This record gives sequence, C-alpha cells and structure tokens, in this order.
Amino acid sequence: MAHRASAKHHPHDDAPDTAEAFRRLATLPPGEQRDTLRAHLVEAWLPMADRLAGRFRSRGENFDDLRQVAAVGLIKAVDRYDPELGNAFESYAVPTITGEIKRHFRDHMWTLHVPRRVQDLRNRVRFARQDLAQTISGRPPSVAEIAEHTQLSEDDVRTGLEALESFTALSLDADLPGSDEGYSLSEALGSPDPALDTVVDRESVKPRLAALSERERTILYMRFFGDMTQSRIAEQLGISQMHVSRLISRCCDRLRDQVMREVV
Repeated sequence: MAHRASAKHHPHDDAPDTAEAFRRLATLPPGEQRDTLRAHLVEAWLPMADRLAGRFRSRGENFDDLRQVAAVGLIKAVDRYDPELGNAFESYAVPTITGEIKRHFRDHMWTLHVPRRVQDLRNRVRFARQDLAQTISGRPPSVAEIAEHTQLSEDDVRTGLEALESFTALSLDADLPGSDEGYSLSEALGSPDPALDTVVDRESVKPRLAALSERERTILYMRFFGDMTQSRIAEQLGISQMHVSRLISRCCDRLRDQVMREVV
C-alpha cells in the first residue's frame, strides 16, 4: 500500500521522496544547516531538471546551457515551494523549471527582437508542421493546411512562418542560397556614394556662383565643366593665360571662404 501511495504521489520513477526534508527546510532558520539541506534537495532533484531540459535539446541551444537554466529553475522552485499548501514538490517544480527554460529561449535565443505574440505564432506553426509532416509526404504543408490544423488565420500562419527565419541571423560572410560562386551577403550590401558629397558641395556653392560676374561664371564653366585648358580659355576670350589663372584662383578662393563661413 505504501508503494502504491508513493507512486501516486510522485508520477515519475526518478522522483525522490523528499517530503519530510522540505518540511524540515521550512522550519530551519537561515544558516549552515539550512543551506546544507537546501543543497541536498537541489542535488536530489537535478535528474528531473535534466530530463526537462532534454525536452528542449532539439531547438538549437547547447544542452549544457539548457541544463544550467533548468538548474536555476530548480533552485527557484526549492526556495519558493511551500509544503504546507499540500501539493507535491514535483507538481510545483515542473512548471517552474519549464517556464525558466522557455524564458531563456524567449529572452536570449532570438537574434532579432520579436514580439511575444509572434513568438507564440512561430511555435504553433512549427509544431503544426511537425504534426502534418507525419501525414503529408513529398511536400511541406501549405499555409491553408497549417491554418486548419492550428485554427489560426492564414495571415497569422504566414507571420509564424516568417518568424521561423528570425530565430537566428545569417552571417554577412555566409554564402547566399543558390549562389554557385560563393557570393556572400556582404557583397550585396551598398556603400556610401561619394557623389553625395558632390551634391552637397554643389548646392552649397550654387547661390555664390550666381553672384559672380558673367565673365567669371563663364571662365569657371569652361574650366571645370567644359574641361578646357587655361590656354584655350584665354584664346577664346582674348585675354592672357596668366589673367585666366588669376581669375580662377581668385573666384575659387572667394567661393571657398564664403561657403566655409556659412558652415562655421
């Protein structure tokens, strides 16, 4: 009879009988004796915590890290459990440990920040795909099939499918899918356009150019936009090359000083 009562009290075979130890723990004041008993209880229930961590080992996280998270949840359960409420420790510890592991995935495993609702949709869609894969062969389940299986709208299913790709980020150095020549994502990224600085410079100098005399504007246009030499400009305007050189230098210095004063 005692064996049957114990089996009913602890639904898992490896659950230790620690009811009396928890009652003692609740009566002990802070100190070495209480700490020793607390450590003994944590150690006794670690196999159950490891088993719970094993349920999540296929989700891409290192199993040793999962075991540590489960152990943290177990410690919280030991510290918060109240034997006077009449519930078995295991019935309190299992959801506490599982919740700690789920929070770990929610808070630390997502590369991108994803709202909680979208995370839940992702999990429902992921489990539905696993279930449907057992009945559908040769192709992945469609959006409509997943929506029917989960009782979600097709828009929510599409959101969940998109979130499946948001759990981890692709390295910029990774080859893009379908690339035969090792084409990486970093090679597809743009870079600052040097012409943008030219646009800023031109817009800054435009009103100052308009204030120059017609001959000064003509000389600057011929030199910098017509790509004419100073000798050709001098020949075309009927002035000396030295005069052209002085006019270009004087105009450029004046424009530069005016623009710099506006910047300062």
